[in-house]
Amino acid sequence: MALVIDGERRVMKLTLGALAELEDALAAGTLDELVARFEAGAFSSRDLLALIVAGLRGGGWRGQASDLLSAEIEGGMVGAARAAGQLLVRAFALPGEAQG
Repeated sequence: MALVIDGERRVMKLTLGALAELEDALAAGTLDELVARFEAGAFSSRDLLALIVAGLRGGGWRGQASDLLSAEIEGGMVGAARAAGQLLVRAFALPGEAQG
């Protein structure tokens, strides 16, 4: 899957390494808690940023969260949240289940 940032299409995927970075970035929470927050629509902007950064890094990007502070994400907050939710679905779906 991809997200357009500052007009450039960036590949995102949650590899094992990216998931480990995500766990580290969230420090106080587990991935199960993050999934539950997204399912309930109760995620924070910090959760969203950490998930987007992990997905981008899993796709080969070598930037940092601070690189996204003034970036324009296609679709705005809604587009970023939708992409983050799709990342989670794909990361935890059984083979053949993930949609999109």
